[in-house]
Amino acid sequence: MSFTEKMRAKARDMAKTLVLPEGTESRTIQAARILLDEKIAREVTLLGKKSDIEAAAAAAGTDLKGITLVDPADSDKMDTYAGEFYELRKHKGVTLEDARAKMMNTLNWGAMMVRLDDADAMVAGAENSTGKVLVSGFTIIKTSPGVKSASSCFVMDLPDKKWGADGLMIFSDCATIPDPTVEQLAEITIQSAESCRTFCGVEPQVAMLSFSTKGSASHPNVDKVVEALKIVQEKAPELKVDGELQLDAAVVASVGEKKAPGSTVAGKANTLIFPDLQSGNIGYKLVQRFANAGAYGPFLQGFAKPISDLSRGCSVDDIVNTCAVTLTQVK
Repeated sequence: MSFTEKMRAKARDMAKTLVLPEGTESRTIQAARILLDEKIAREVTLLGKKSDIEAAAAAAGTDLKGITLVDPADSDKMDTYAGEFYELRKHKGVTLEDARAKMMNTLNWGAMMVRLDDADAMVAGAENSTGKVLVSGFTIIKTSPGVKSASSCFVMDLPDKKWGADGLMIFSDCATIPDPTVEQLAEITIQSAESCRTFCGVEPQVAMLSFSTKGSASHPNVDKVVEALKIVQEKAPELKVDGELQLDAAVVASVGEKKAPGSTVAGKANTLIFPDLQSGNIGYKLVQRFANAGAYGPFLQGFAKPISDLSRGCSVDDIVNTCAVTLTQVK
């Protein structure tokens, strides 16, 4: 069973609810139909003006039966949602009138549904930029307690099953934070370990990567990884994590034994933490192309409740898969 098949099956078993703010977008409407028909989500809500959603569905040849349609402009929850937004942002000078205007934005409405448990997860980005999706998430859903910066991970599904967890590996952060601070790198590491548990179904063995292994090179970039490891060990002492490790020491047993003897992670890592976005983005694409690996994501991590961003070039199948994965993040 492939990674996406596993995620669809897991989401089906969990039977959670989903909101799709881009309710008039053709691919999103078609994905909603599949999600409901295949019971990947127990309930799917599309946001937007109902007549516009119905027209777009008709043009796409998609039946809306069973799909919930919500127009913020005529919803009886406007007062509740606007009041909650006002409480969240009044310290920034937002008035109640401003809050009502903000809640007309379907991204904000979807995020508020998740915040107030009217939906378990939100997926958007088929027609909105990543920045807009993230702003709604940060403003309304917010990050998990103790987490300052949300990040992202890719799930790599390698044909050669000797790597990681039967071919599955977590690569982070390959899409969100360009040059993480020491503290952010530590947060990425802890969040990625949780993603490994959720997506790969195994206990994480986390390697914090560098061009140095255990002091083989001296450089401020190496020092950052070493300092981040200390924070991780303080905050998550139960986590199997090690660094700084070169990539070969992290995943090849013979090299790990030679370069990092005694390490509990070297040679068998299933979660790789890259020191910056540049190396992470290059790394996942190298593996994707040279190893013909599946690269799924980026999936957001560190938010208080599940939210995911789509590529604006996504297919209907991409949306369905992203929704399934996001639903598996529901606590």
